[in-house]
Amino acid sequence: MKRLLLSLSLAALPLLASAQQLTVSAAASLTEAFKEIGARFEAGKPGAAARFNFAASGVLLQQIVQGAPVDVFASADQETMDRGAAQKLIDADTRRDFASNSLVLVTPPASPVKSLRDLALPGVKRIAVGKVASVPVGRYTQQALESAQLWAALNPKLVFADNVRQVLDYVARGEVEAGFVYRTDAELLKDKLRIAMPVGGHAPVTYPAAVVADSKQAAIAREFLAFLRGGEAQAILARYGFGKP
Repeated sequence: MKRLLLSLSLAALPLLASAQQLTVSAAASLTEAFKEIGARFEAGKPGAAARFNFAASGVLLQQIVQGAPVDVFASADQETMDRGAAQKLIDADTRRDFASNSLVLVTPPASPVKSLRDLALPGVKRIAVGKVASVPVGRYTQQALESAQLWAALNPKLVFADNVRQVLDYVARGEVEAGFVYRTDAELLKDKLRIAMPVGGHAPVTYPAAVVADSKQAAIAREFLAFLRGGEAQAILARYGFGKP
């Protein structure tokens, strides 16, 4: 019996050794789409397991700086990925854009806000935005409000969030009168909030991804990036409202 168990254990070793775990750190706005993309990637590659870490892009980059074992980094902006490239944290040759998005102003259903100028109304006391230093949607928001010459005037009303999903939650729960999120995020809770208007005056919202320089799974990481730009993954991204890169 012991010999049989030992034989079975030894037979399982090649299967365990062939298992490849891929760790992907991705912007919070990609959560639902990437979970589905990960499942499809695994289905087409037996033995592969995709694990995801979702947060603000700047936070994810800082985790990589601190030595977090990450194979693929997907950012919600070019600026954060540029910092990663400057610090040689990513394999620059693998960097590719794979999706785009747009910035929108959202409000609770009963909010009086219908335009950027309405944010200055006395009844509007709290406006949720992402933290400018670490959250790309916060930087896009700052650019847009500066273009409209409103950033300085509205600054006392701003409530800074750790990521775009926290902004979304603040608005959906009615804790603020307005907030700035990506259109894809707004669509997730369209029964609890209202899209007041699309917002311009900022850099294009594009998503780059790259293999992390210290990845221990560089080969499968490259395969995931190729899959991300392929037809199946692009169809999933489109279904969640993302545009072409």
